[in-house]
Amino acid sequence: MTNNKGPVTQFMLRHYKHFNAAALVDAAQAYEEQLVMGNKMMITLAGAMSTAELGKSLAEMIRQDKVHIITCTGANLEEDVFNLVAHDYYKRIPNYRDLSPQDEQKLLEAHFNRVTDTCIPEAEAMRHIEEFLYRAWKKADDNNKRYFPYEYFYQILLSGELDSKYQINAKDSWLLAAAQKNIPIIVPGWEDSTCGNFFASYCITNDIKPVTMKSGIEYMMFLADWYQKNCGQNGVGFFQIGGGIAGDFPICVVPMLHQDLQLENVPMWSYFCQISDSTTSYGSYSGAVPNEKITWGKLNVETPKFIIESDATIVAPLIFAYLLDW
Repeated sequence: MTNNKGPVTQFMLRHYKHFNAAALVDAAQAYEEQLVMGNKMMITLAGAMSTAELGKSLAEMIRQDKVHIITCTGANLEEDVFNLVAHDYYKRIPNYRDLSPQDEQKLLEAHFNRVTDTCIPEAEAMRHIEEFLYRAWKKADDNNKRYFPYEYFYQILLSGELDSKYQINAKDSWLLAAAQKNIPIIVPGWEDSTCGNFFASYCITNDIKPVTMKSGIEYMMFLADWYQKNCGQNGVGFFQIGGGIAGDFPICVVPMLHQDLQLENVPMWSYFCQISDSTTSYGSYSGAVPNEKITWGKLNVETPKFIIESDATIVAPLIFAYLLDW
């Protein structure tokens, strides 16, 4: 499988021989084996991966059918679009560790919301997209239609109304790539996001009904149906970036199918890899080793399991580069 690999991958194969580097290569090779076997793959996104511009590699993964379903936080869903239409207005602060509380207050007053070393501009990104989402929400509400959070984003992206506003190469937007492929995006806890707050405010003022947005329970029902239709005989692979709800919500669909619905012929997840900088610790889900998931019925003893304890903004693009033959 390595004969046609590009220079980035060839470098990794020569130098990444031990510790987290070796785990990275092992995980990438096992991911590729899953695809060769015909297994479908889920990628989960926690942290600020969209603001970190993971779309530069993830979008091509989607276009090449190397990822078939995504679970992400509400922040990752919206921040890819924020970057798509407002990239030129972002402010990078490489010395963010040196900021005083007064410096942070000045950023607030200038309407810049900081994510580590990057500030998202409120007016050009958040409020701009709010206008388009509101119209989609209101149209659905007026017509008694209901959709999942990602479907509203797909509507505004595929309508073409944002095309003239793109400030990056459209090929670097993972959400646009996903919309064009129409792959499902599970967004548990979507209300914990900027756009979720927007939506709640319209509900409080009775402008839009809460039921216009499909719920987390409906997301789990949707995922249960999708998994059964796509798991085949081997199961679906699970590639987790970070921890939290983006990982824990979707992985639970398998034990739910087995333990709560008493379905006996549904295979477990066929592969598991997590990239995390969370140390193995006291009751932490993000820091739990993969074997703990066996006790919850999420993985089985034979499942290929990998944990790469490193920065996902470094590791994920390298694994994707391996899979894309870069």
